[in-house]
Amino acid sequence: MFLVVIYGLVLALPLLFFVQRRTLSPSHQSPPVDPQPEEKKSLKTIMQPPRDDLDPPKDDPFTLDQLKQFDGSDDSKPIYVSIRGTVFDVTRKSDVYGPGKSYNVFAGKDGSKGLGMSSLKPEDAVPDYSDLPENEKNVLNDWFLFFQKRYNIVGRVTDMPTSVSNLANL
Repeated sequence: MFLVVIYGLVLALPLLFFVQRRTLSPSHQSPPVDPQPEEKKSLKTIMQPPRDDLDPPKDDPFTLDQLKQFDGSDDSKPIYVSIRGTVFDVTRKSDVYGPGKSYNVFAGKDGSKGLGMSSLKPEDAVPDYSDLPENEKNVLNDWFLFFQKRYNIVGRVTDMPTSVSNLANL
């Protein structure tokens, strides 16, 4: 009987070693789970690639007062955002620029200063960006280039503050 137990152990130990090695080896571990699929999806919606199907730019005149009509509060009208006096149609991104959404503070106005400052405060979303430091003017220019590659240009603001009317081309 003692010999049977010894033989059983001699045969069982290599089998246990083999099973343990197979179950703990890296090639048999389950693949890692993507921990933040919703966060990545949300990021993708905001940051879209440049478009190659934009309409030719328009030069329709808008006053700052007229621009207020295009803030997303009226579903029958498009949503416009002006940067450095250039008016962009952002209607297709109403999930970002529409009423109550994160960037609605810029809808229906020229909020150049706020964009340059990376601020979502309504008091910063004004057209006069003349007092921005150079680094914030560069941020504003980056935003302008971002919009230019993704949204149709529908016009120009005709009554920009005189302090910035000569700064349109940073």
